Amino acid sequence: MVNPMTILGPKISSGDHLSIRIPLAKAGTRKATDMKSATDDIEALIDLMARLPGLGPRSARRAVLHLIKKRAVLMAPLAEAMQIVAATARECLTCGNIGTHDQCEICADETRANGEICVVEDVADLWAMERAGLFKGRYHVLGGTLSALDNVGPAELRIPLLADRLRKEAVREVILALNATVDGQTTAHYIADEVGGRVVVTTLAQGVPIGGELDYLDDGTISAALKARKAL
Repeated sequence: MVNPMTILGPKISSGDHLSIRIPLAKAGTRKATDMKSATDDIEALIDLMARLPGLGPRSARRAVLHLIKKRAVLMAPLAEAMQIVAATARECLTCGNIGTHDQCEICADETRANGEICVVEDVADLWAMERAGLFKGRYHVLGGTLSALDNVGPAELRIPLLADRLRKEAVREVILALNATVDGQTTAHYIADEVGGRVVVTTLAQGVPIGGELDYLDDGTISAALKARKAL
């Protein structure tokens, strides 16, 4: 008679049985850890996207899901473009615009040296003016507005640099294209008092609503406001 043990093999002790299950448990734990790490990476991307202007947690989640679905045609090129811009983007030393060189294309263009400087609060406002395609002079980005509540004074803005440009460049007119807010108008009057005796100071008139911001205006409204500017 055949001994059943010769078919089933040697008897497995409780210790041997545990030695077989332990690696399986480790593999399962490692897989769960990898899945959690991948989920954490996606959640981190959603959190970063939610910090962008105009995006909240829900819209950021939808954007990330769309990027993942279109990773080959959208996500990969976007990541590459962002890496390039992160390495090359810099602030223009003259006007404060954003470009890829120490001097932006507008400041480097000699045809834009027509004696007019348009003062704006932020780079987004500069780009809004450029979209209108009407202004042919140069710009000066303040980097914000005067604010007593936030302890932002002239030294924290690029107002002293504007005064230096008036001394070095043949400027005839300073156009104050600041937002029609309390802080914006306070800043405009301060600049007018500082430079008004050396150059003509004008400000945007019709077309800009009270409380409005340039970056949200259409091109036609900006054009009308620029054409109807008046002395401050």
